Amino acid sequence: MKPVINIDELEFVEDGENTPGRHSPVASKIGAKKLGYNISICPPGKSTCPFHNHRINEEMFMILEGTGLLRFGDKEYALRQGDIIACPPGDASVAHEIINTGKVDLKYLSLATAINDEVCEYPDSGKVGIYVGEAGNRFRHLYHIDQDAKYYDGETNARLFK
Repeated sequence: MKPVINIDELEFVEDGENTPGRHSPVASKIGAKKLGYNISICPPGKSTCPFHNHRINEEMFMILEGTGLLRFGDKEYALRQGDIIACPPGDASVAHEIINTGKVDLKYLSLATAINDEVCEYPDSGKVGIYVGEAGNRFRHLYHIDQDAKYYDGETNARLFK
């Protein structure tokens, strides 16, 4: 495996029926171990992921082509080619979303720490995502956080602790 690849050698795949855009994984193709990176292509008027923050992983983005808008915490920033964006782990004050506000595809490099276990929050929808484990044996669950539960709620041995 050679440690270099050119963008024109990448194959892009659709992100999925509910997610607009395309991406190409890069890290695994050039031998990366502790960082994950890919190239994302976002169509005009869309975003490739919802407004979210990571509690564990850190992300960085570099705008390669096009223009857009970065939602970051409670602020918004215009984006253009050459912009570099830091998204450290933390609470909703570092939540982020890249939106294509231009008339052509927005293309950007995504770089992140590759820690498998993660908690993501989605402030717009009030969801939390829990992601644990390796590919093939991964626990992935998203839920709305508008209902708290006590530690023994619904447990069969709860009667022992009343």
